[in-house]
Amino acid sequence: MLLHNAKFILKRIVHSVFVLLGLSMLVFFIARMVPTDIARSALGQQASEEAVEKLRDDMRLNDSMPVQYFYWLKGAVRGDLGFSVTTKRPVIVDLKEFLPATLELGLFSLLFSLVLGQLLGVLAARYQNTLVDHFSRLVAYSGTVTPSFIFGIMFMLLFSYWLHIFPTIGRLSPGVTPPGTITGFYIIDGLIAGQFHVVGNAIWHLILPAFSLALSAIAQESRITRASVVDNLRKSYVRTARANGIPESKVMFKYVLKPSLIPTVAVMGMDFACVLTNAFLVELVFFWPGFSRYGVTAMQDGDVFAISAVVLVLGTMFIVMNLLVDIVTSILDPRINLAERS
Repeated sequence: MLLHNAKFILKRIVHSVFVLLGLSMLVFFIARMVPTDIARSALGQQASEEAVEKLRDDMRLNDSMPVQYFYWLKGAVRGDLGFSVTTKRPVIVDLKEFLPATLELGLFSLLFSLVLGQLLGVLAARYQNTLVDHFSRLVAYSGTVTPSFIFGIMFMLLFSYWLHIFPTIGRLSPGVTPPGTITGFYIIDGLIAGQFHVVGNAIWHLILPAFSLALSAIAQESRITRASVVDNLRKSYVRTARANGIPESKVMFKYVLKPSLIPTVAVMGMDFACVLTNAFLVELVFFWPGFSRYGVTAMQDGDVFAISAVVLVLGTMFIVMNLLVDIVTSILDPRINLAERS
């Protein structure tokens, strides 16, 4: 079984590489169709035509599209994603600065959805057609139909401006010095440096934007978990376990919850990837200095290289999460033959 799984995972990795290659082609050629003079945008309107033409030659913009793509891909593999006209520095430097902020926000959001989504789903299934089930349904409907940035604005008005419980904007409060950059994650870097006041402050700033992003995932995962738990509660092996006097808590967590998580895991993995795309407006609302906000600015400025990098990173996230979902699913249910699914 382990050999079959290893072969499947290796095959999926190879497929993912080809998917990523196709995505890079699509991103590159669409970006080049944008009616923007990349060299002129990089140097500004005051630059001489000679300087602009020299930059075009240096960037190989006068070559054919396949040749441009070859050199762009060659540079991308080495970490050279071009020069951002927005920040006036290499795109890879921007990614190192802004991507950790969005990933930290996304992981915190995933933690909310993981805990609250499963909890609401299990409780709703355990207490069907009660106030608990009705409350879970209300949360699910609200989270499904309401955009994340609307929740962000509501939470900011309620908990920041009215109740003054949570901070309004940014990753840290004024006067709090960020920890030394090791990973770019303030919580991890603060723990490594032993600056626990920074860790607490960073978590306090994460709660509102992360919860705003998590609500749609909580809504979806709670209903899927509920449906799966209800279905498994009707299985004959659950009735047999109860008839043999096995405690209800053990029946729920050992015999019901584990198989019920399988459909939720698939959704959860994609939810995390979607968080990075849904974070655009939430980061704008909370003035979060993240990757998604950087992407919005790049689009507004017609920053071709930055836009290409943003789309490429997001596509890579979806591919990686899809692979991880298959691996986790095989762990939750060893009966699944991943080789056959391929």
